[in-house]
Amino acid sequence: MAKAVLGVIGGSGIYDLPGLEGVEELDLVSPWGLPSAKPKRGRIGATTIVFLPRHGAGHRLSPSDIDYRANIDVLKRAGVTDLVSLSACGSYREELPPGTFVLADQFIDRTFRRQTTFFGPGCVAHVAFSDPVAPNLVARIARAAAAEGVPHVVGGAYVCMEGPQFSTRAESIAYKAMGASIVGMTNMPEAKLAREAELSYATVGMVTDYDAWRPHEAGVDVADVLAVMHANGDKARRLVARLAADFPEEHEPCPLGSDRALEYAIVTAPERRDPQLLAKLDAVAGRVLRG
Repeated sequence: MAKAVLGVIGGSGIYDLPGLEGVEELDLVSPWGLPSAKPKRGRIGATTIVFLPRHGAGHRLSPSDIDYRANIDVLKRAGVTDLVSLSACGSYREELPPGTFVLADQFIDRTFRRQTTFFGPGCVAHVAFSDPVAPNLVARIARAAAAEGVPHVVGGAYVCMEGPQFSTRAESIAYKAMGASIVGMTNMPEAKLAREAELSYATVGMVTDYDAWRPHEAGVDVADVLAVMHANGDKARRLVARLAADFPEEHEPCPLGSDRALEYAIVTAPERRDPQLLAKLDAVAGRVLRG
């Protein structure tokens, strides 16, 4: 059994993790590019946590400019086994008002400017992604939210749009009609890459607004979003602290196999694999490539 290391990606409004003890900044180099920031490793109780602010210090990176591959790669290199993504989002449901945390279980990827895989010419892989989040991790987050009195809902589809502009009314109405629950700009390709890196992944969509689908109401206003974001950030930090306090010492195998996603995923014959690409995959796919 592997030691459990809890990774936390902080979204908009969450650029640090108060309560993290014994903090060290990790100077990790990724062959995929520059991560949003140097990850910070510390402890909450007995649980080791690696924290990475998705948008960098001071929110210097837009959703389209984040190097998602580098972020996931350095978290894998830091030993992360279970990854929690904290993300601001808009709501498509009256019953999901601002302040609600949605533990999404599906994604609709509407991005178009981003690198979505670690694999490619010279080493092709197809990971299963029908169920994109790790149920054990989601259940632990839900218990932590309940213990902290954080309003939350388990399940729902997250639409990831390219951004950085907010939705048009037509887009908002269309995504709502598709059955989506929330919309954001950052969980794709993050969730796909986490699966390729064999990380158990779960997202916490922190609702800040109703997007633009409500008739006779103004669309998304940044000032209003920032006010809700601040309150959501406080709740998110309490949630993470509670999650860490009750986290197991050893990584729990994912019943869906997210932590073994590459077991049979690589289809390129060994003798046809590109050595340069294999070298870049040392952290992400080392378990199967070395095996």
